[in-house]
Amino acid sequence: MKLSRKLRIKNALGLHARPATVIVKVLQGTTSQVSFTYRKETINARSIMSILMLAAAKNSLITVAVDGEDAEETMQKIVEAFETQFGE
Repeated sequence: MKLSRKLRIKNALGLHARPATVIVKVLQGTTSQVSFTYRKETINARSIMSILMLAAAKNSLITVAVDGEDAEETMQKIVEAFETQFGE
């Protein structure tokens, strides 16, 4: 199953080290392929360094693509992380 959704970054500092770490930890128990696209650049969301390279600031829209058997569950976890501002 393949899902795609646009999510807005709500936390003040954007996708910096702490949110990148939260995203990678959220994805540890999943099997789906997850990618983020921002400004025509697509990265593997399982890589902290790749997330940091996006340099996405507050209010940026990120396209999240999830492909795999547990895509719905994985997407829900990612959406929750974005909605809760990565626990910040």
